[in-house]
Amino acid sequence: MKPVPVPPELRGIFYTGDSYLILHNRDDDHSSVHIWIGQNSSRDEQGACALLSTHLNSFLKEKPIQYREVQGNESDIFMEYFPHGIKYQEGGVESAFNKAQASQGPQPIHKLYQVKGKKNIRATERELSWASFNTGDCFIMDLGETIFTWCGAKSNILERNKARDLATTIRDSERKGRARVEIIADGEEPAEMITVLGPKPPLKEGRPEDDAVADQKNAVAAVLYKVSDMTGKMSLTKVSESSPFRQDQLITDDCFILDNGQCGKIYVWKGLRANEQEQQAALKVSENFISQMKYPLNTQVEILPQGRESPLFKQFFINWK
Repeated sequence: MKPVPVPPELRGIFYTGDSYLILHNRDDDHSSVHIWIGQNSSRDEQGACALLSTHLNSFLKEKPIQYREVQGNESDIFMEYFPHGIKYQEGGVESAFNKAQASQGPQPIHKLYQVKGKKNIRATERELSWASFNTGDCFIMDLGETIFTWCGAKSNILERNKARDLATTIRDSERKGRARVEIIADGEEPAEMITVLGPKPPLKEGRPEDDAVADQKNAVAAVLYKVSDMTGKMSLTKVSESSPFRQDQLITDDCFILDNGQCGKIYVWKGLRANEQEQQAALKVSENFISQMKYPLNTQVEILPQGRESPLFKQFFINWK
């Protein structure tokens, strides 16, 4: 079993019987490595792809952020690589160079985050639809070049500040400042929002008491574990059973799992001074963790070297610096 390069004319077409390894390089020397797993790919193919990912990441001195993508549940950053959408094609490597008409897969997606709470305020991705909105919360609508922060009429000041800060962080870290952030009040939606969402219907009413419920739910939605031996049998030590966490709980000599599996994603954080074997085992550890916790197989995984933390990872911590 060996890797086969994908010709340029077939990029964006994924065969459901295969697994893929995608390396994305950026101008600032920051790169990302994605493993894409087709729903009909074999365990051998998935294992070989994971091994290649480990070797590639090692060759790049453990600097890339690693992602585990599963057909039908790809991350937003992965979808951004394919502005015309991706297509799923039945078959595997034998048919990979047969230029048959590919079936249409998911189209490029925009993002909508709901910002809710008073003490444990959290941004959670929602369906991009007016049905996701309510008058009691704030929402971040990320359209790439424009990031709207929409504030419901009954949203609290802490939610508004959090939404503004997160939108600014997305602009500065993910777009390198090349995006416009706009604050939108309920009832003053610009034409660009209406074009994407359609005519605005009456929205669900927000209730202040919902924020207290959200605080409690947000606190327990994430758990922080220290991985004590990433090279042998996985052994986890619970560092904190509820967020927000402290940044100093992440020790540079070790690796950690931030479990947000209830919301469909887990993060693996690799300290700069963690040993080489531990860092290289991060992907395998994440897959074992998903199995151990009985999370769905399409749970997203994001593996972050120290210093490459994403805005959504940082939101689980108090005053990240």
